[in-house]
Amino acid sequence: MLKEHFKKPAGEAETEISYEKPQAPDGLFQKCDGCGKIVLQEDIENNWYCCPKCGRYYRIGARERIPMIADENTFQEWDSGLTGGNPLQFEGYEEKLDTLRKSTGYAEAVVMGEARICGMRIALGVMSAEFLMGSMGTAVGEKITRMIGRATAERLPVVLFCCSGGARMQEGIFSLMQMARTAQAIKEHDEAGLLYIPVLTDPTTGGVTASFAMLGDVILAEPGALIGFAGPRVIRQTIGQKLPQGFQSAEYLLKHGFVDRIVRRERLRSTLGILLRSSGYGRKES
Repeated sequence: MLKEHFKKPAGEAETEISYEKPQAPDGLFQKCDGCGKIVLQEDIENNWYCCPKCGRYYRIGARERIPMIADENTFQEWDSGLTGGNPLQFEGYEEKLDTLRKSTGYAEAVVMGEARICGMRIALGVMSAEFLMGSMGTAVGEKITRMIGRATAERLPVVLFCCSGGARMQEGIFSLMQMARTAQAIKEHDEAGLLYIPVLTDPTTGGVTASFAMLGDVILAEPGALIGFAGPRVIRQTIGQKLPQGFQSAEYLLKHGFVDRIVRRERLRSTLGILLRSSGYGRKES
């Protein structure tokens, strides 16, 4: 070893020298789950939170998503303090929610408000997988229902970025009730002649897929997003058959008519702007 060459001569006191392994600062690098290569975090962020080597999409939350989509400094949050409780007294649930609020900075799994896209005023909602996998509890359902209701009253189009593991099991039937509540709000929004665009990101599953995620006038998705109700393993075990290649991917759903278009992240803002204008929202709101 190298330190054997630097021993003190016989008779002299030997001083122990410590050798520390060089370490990179936390958060500087990240290993891509797609290609397995080590990538600079800065390069991922500068590439729309996609791996610059293989193109794999990283999951992002409202903090990253909103600046990508909304015109600069136009987002104003609605009902920021609205949070849910523990209706079934599920053990440890309140402590888990408190921990997530501190670690993520989000009050709940969805952030919503108003913003402008290409100068046009809209209602914008973004779900975040960081918060209990974007699961839908009473607070998430309430916030989305309120957002769509306010958009109906103010005659605004709605853009909602969906990302969820489904209904929140800790809230049982109270969580499942949000499927009907959000669907009813969307029906009223539609009857008012207003546009609703859900954008399905990875993953969009469970009760969210079975309700507001698939009720859009135009349904967009990000490349490679997992979209479905039950997971592929559950389906395989239920039907006893091998599933098709790429089953439940955004590309598979596009091919079979469940999604209208797959849009790359860097083109989402411009695509939404085109859809809004072509649907009669071309006039810039004052």
